[in-house]
Amino acid sequence: MNRTRVLIAGAAGRDFHNFNLVFRDREAFDVVGFTATQIPNIDGRVYPYELAGELYPTGIPIFPEDDLERLVREYAVDEVVFAYSDVTHEHVMHIGSRALAAGAHYRLLAPRETELPSTRPVVAVCAVRTGSGKSQTTRHVARLLREGGKRVAVLRHPMPYGDLTAQAVQRFERYDDLDAADCTIEEREEYEPHLAEGNLVFAGIDYEAILRRAEEEADVIVWDGGNNDTPFITPNVHVVVVDPHRPGHELRYHPGETNLRMADLCIVNKVDSAQPDAVEAVLRSIRVHNPRAAIVQAASPIDVEQNGVEISGKRVLAVEDGPTLTHGEMAYGAAVLAARAHGAAELVDPRRFAVGTIRETFERYPHVGEVLPAMGYGRQQIAELRETIARSDADVVLIGTPIDLRRLIELDKPALRVTYRLEEIGEPTIADVLRGRGVLPQAALV
Repeated sequence: MNRTRVLIAGAAGRDFHNFNLVFRDREAFDVVGFTATQIPNIDGRVYPYELAGELYPTGIPIFPEDDLERLVREYAVDEVVFAYSDVTHEHVMHIGSRALAAGAHYRLLAPRETELPSTRPVVAVCAVRTGSGKSQTTRHVARLLREGGKRVAVLRHPMPYGDLTAQAVQRFERYDDLDAADCTIEEREEYEPHLAEGNLVFAGIDYEAILRRAEEEADVIVWDGGNNDTPFITPNVHVVVVDPHRPGHELRYHPGETNLRMADLCIVNKVDSAQPDAVEAVLRSIRVHNPRAAIVQAASPIDVEQNGVEISGKRVLAVEDGPTLTHGEMAYGAAVLAARAHGAAELVDPRRFAVGTIRETFERYPHVGEVLPAMGYGRQQIAELRETIARSDADVVLIGTPIDLRRLIELDKPALRVTYRLEEIGEPTIADVLRGRGVLPQAALV
């Protein structure tokens, strides 16, 4: 039998999931490799035999995306499958044009083809862009479910930066579990806030095994869809967060527009800090392109730690969530907003002090200016982040990341943590939608 030779273009997440659900153990296909981008230190590795299955006794190699044309020709690839997220529609078709010109078909898998059915009700929280406010929305939804008497398991979009075999199925209940798994800053930013609120967190690579494990401990599954990806689990309620700080992006990015069009509930976040005309533009997009979706408006108020450190009149180094600034394309976050609101004299430009891969991050993402992305995909990068902060001449460091970096990095400067939460405005509420879909009981008082 002639097997269809497949190359999967990914970023160590959606690509592995698509392989597991659509291509693994199917003799009609021969997956010759993955390509990788967005995440450092993924290319050059191998998707191991233990995860790839019997058809791949030596595993599946992972190549740089820059080699796509050569790989199509060298491996006689029949089909390139695009499998990563938070990129422009134009970017998707640039990859498609490269694949087509090299001689391969080009394919996107339908979301329904890569969703796993669950024995439990599922609430999927996704977004149209990285940095829209999905994480605080996910925590808010989980709290509503807990207060409604439900045991909640949060399944997080994959972040497989370490030993892929060891990360097949991961369960986190305590901070010690994060230490045992040697989690990166990016992983901790997503997991720690859930653990602080009492949510069980599951993650890894093999999502069928992950889901079945979570179903044993939960009444409701909450899918936490990182990098604005579509759900891996078939949702009873598909929640999508839209960002009025970037109006129009909801129609220009993949798969953000897909999420917008699939949503049961759209949450327009950050209405407290966005321009009114931008809020209206986003509302108009929802009404035109998904008129059946319920709409909830929400604010993301920020809180600054009070420990006697003054911001007013000080030179402030603002440290923000890394992916939000980089491929999320935001120029600022909660730390910058807090600095401005509390009268900082100026923002310190970290580019003058950046070292190693932190310096390379600024070069790769030139839109990132007077703000430091908290990159931490491994121990070396965490050490370089620490050195960059230490080299700066700031009076105060504002930490706007979802976790307290001081748990991982010893700072030699006064530091304050900036946190944010979801605050619903008006009606309907998220709880109203969950009740209407039967995920929360009608009698629950929230």
